[in-house]
Amino acid sequence: MIAQLLVGAAASLTNIGIHAVWTVILDRAVRRFWAKQRDRYFLWNRVLLMMGAVAVLMTAHVIEVVVWAVTYAIVGAAPAGANRAYLAFVNYTTLGYGDVVPVKEWQLLGPMTAMNGILLFGWSTAAIIEAVRTTVRDMPD
Repeated sequence: MIAQLLVGAAASLTNIGIHAVWTVILDRAVRRFWAKQRDRYFLWNRVLLMMGAVAVLMTAHVIEVVVWAVTYAIVGAAPAGANRAYLAFVNYTTLGYGDVVPVKEWQLLGPMTAMNGILLFGWSTAAIIEAVRTTVRDMPD
């Protein structure tokens, strides 16, 4: 159990670091985007900002799922013949098990992956809300 917790903590902390970097990139991109816009209130500018923010964060989540898939590969957590990326996505998104489960020796990685995904999705939601706030801040009434 200790090995599972340590491996899960290492993958989780790696993903937290990745998410921090992508969030900083997003913040800087949002600031630069608005600095270059002549018409801050133009609908298309706001739509582009939202689409870009979500795309950046979705990219971060895909990278984080890959971290989990690699972790599963390194420790042999996926059963023989299973698609590790699929297993990582199912766990990370908290979709739930249906057809593939981790091997018994590493079954704790599933809930740890889900916990990591839930926290990082919440973080992304906060980042999206902040990006949205920048589109309405200082708008005329």
